[in-house]
Amino acid sequence: MADEQRQVTEENLSEVLQVRRDKLAALRESGNDPFVKTKYEIDSNSAEIKANYDGFENKTVSLAGRIMSRRIMGKASFAGIRDGEGDIQLYVSRDDAGEEDYAAFKKWDIGDIIGVKGFVFKTRTGEITVHVQHIELLAKSLLPLPEKFHGLKDTDTRYRQRYVDLIVNPEVRDTFIKRSQILREIRAYLDSKGFLEVDTPILVPLEIGAAARPFKTHHNTLDMDMYLRIETELYLKRLIVGGMNKVYEVGRIFRNEGMDTKHNPEFTTIELYQAFTDYHGMMDLVEELNTMLAEKICGSKKITYQGTEIDMGHWERLTMIEAVKKYSGCDYYTWETDEQARAVAKEKGVQVPDDATKGTVLAELFDAFVEENLIQPTFIYDYPVENSPLAKRKPDDPAFTERFEYFINATEFGNAFSELNDPIDQKERFEKQVAAKRAADPDCQSEVDYDYITALEYGLAPTGGLGFGIDRLVMLLTDSPSIRDVLLFPTMKPID
Repeated sequence: MADEQRQVTEENLSEVLQVRRDKLAALRESGNDPFVKTKYEIDSNSAEIKANYDGFENKTVSLAGRIMSRRIMGKASFAGIRDGEGDIQLYVSRDDAGEEDYAAFKKWDIGDIIGVKGFVFKTRTGEITVHVQHIELLAKSLLPLPEKFHGLKDTDTRYRQRYVDLIVNPEVRDTFIKRSQILREIRAYLDSKGFLEVDTPILVPLEIGAAARPFKTHHNTLDMDMYLRIETELYLKRLIVGGMNKVYEVGRIFRNEGMDTKHNPEFTTIELYQAFTDYHGMMDLVEELNTMLAEKICGSKKITYQGTEIDMGHWERLTMIEAVKKYSGCDYYTWETDEQARAVAKEKGVQVPDDATKGTVLAELFDAFVEENLIQPTFIYDYPVENSPLAKRKPDDPAFTERFEYFINATEFGNAFSELNDPIDQKERFEKQVAAKRAADPDCQSEVDYDYITALEYGLAPTGGLGFGIDRLVMLLTDSPSIRDVLLFPTMKPID
């Protein structure tokens, strides 16, 4: 059946595709099958040749790349190839490359991968060029490259066929080079602070009570359901209990939720935990790290994201109470009862549950009035205990927790706590969280992670914890409008 399908596909190929296959067949018949070649020695690339022309002038180089353009002109021709670092022009003549190789070159196609050897010179127009003395075909492209493959005109195909996107759009490659640079700089920064990078399980045995919905699978040998992790937090804090006082993980996270320009079902986060500090220590770390990244990646503390200038060197710090008062006019300190708080929400047109507490109302007013105004880097701290099940209560006001989130361009970028280390309090919060989740969804299989409670019972030192998304950070530092622009292979609905 597979052979029949393949034959049908080949019989319906367009003429241009058939021509390429015919060329491959001719190459094979002549004993020049390009796909049997296993290696090609290179000693240079386009970027270093262009950056140091004086050092390469008249020097013989060997490089390889994909043909992106050609101008056939009788006994001599020009071609442009793209290697892993950029583009460079080739001058190919019959006299230097040899009559047989030159004739073969003229039959090759845009998209073919070739190897060349020759000396470096400048044309009369001043373009740095390789004067080819030897040329060979290393891989045949059987599909033509698209002529127009830019911007938002064909985003679906760009995301589905990232390999083509990378071939024809150099700026896309630059985005992913910067992504790697960002990760490298973050690791270097944390390593310099004495943090240890670790790995924790991706397959976990429990659906924990957090709001995020997990992906579920089944382990056949153990005959048990398992889940793809929705966070790395609980395992990392177990390591703090074990005496590893500064740890972090660059982790792939999976959440069975909706998709939009800021969300993908799988994404990358960094979570880090440090013993004997608190959320103020995490604030200082976030500010220092992000200021450094802006300078290293973008060359300045001031960056532009989608037309808006953002000063990554200046961070405002507001409590949630202060922020809600500033942007909505509602003063938490004037609410004497939960009922009064619910009445304020109603006056403001914000829907809250019938049993909403003052803390719940405060959080809802924040979502309704504050977040959209947080364009410049801002820390919002001291969150209500109702929506912070893992954060330590404030000693002087137990209705609030030592937690912050930070926002840039009206988007939440990270979340941090003074970690809750009271096992009794933690157990009660987990049990309430799971009960609420099961009440809302009778089919929910959430459970309390009692092993984590056991770990806390051995003693967790006062600890500061922080988690932030890599993908949104890359979006910001590369001026990319969608999370799909910074994921090499974003989740896509099948074409079928």
